[in-house]
Amino acid sequence: MKIILKQDIESLGKMGTIIKVSDGYARNYLIPKDLAVEANTRNIKAMEHEKRIISEKAEKEKGKAQATAEMLDRVVITLSRKVGEQDKLFGSVTSRDIEEALQDQGVVIDRKNIVLDEPIKSVGEFKVKVKLYSGVTGSIKVNVIGEK
Repeated sequence: MKIILKQDIESLGKMGTIIKVSDGYARNYLIPKDLAVEANTRNIKAMEHEKRIISEKAEKEKGKAQATAEMLDRVVITLSRKVGEQDKLFGSVTSRDIEEALQDQGVVIDRKNIVLDEPIKSVGEFKVKVKLYSGVTGSIKVNVIGEK
């Protein structure tokens, strides 16, 4: 039986893929669990329409992400932290600190999207990447200054 997958299934394929499976597997497992539908002309046309809508939405999201990335490239954050000897910070600057500083400037970015390989533990200027969308990243400049 030919079916159209409604969700990504690791052992079978990606959503929207038309595959051939055994009749029993399709009727007893995939279709009742709403993981797939039978591949008839009506369902194929409906899936193509749904794919088109999803791709248009994805293009809009990617465009917004690229505009945000361009805006982030101009953002500079200055954070002040207490320092000890050799300009080492007491504590560190984390993605949470960067998120709060961005919110103070009116930029809303989730800290999970801020990419820090490791927390910043010294004074200086750092470029920090921000994931915005699949394949779209921006970067912000973070200046860490010391206070005694």
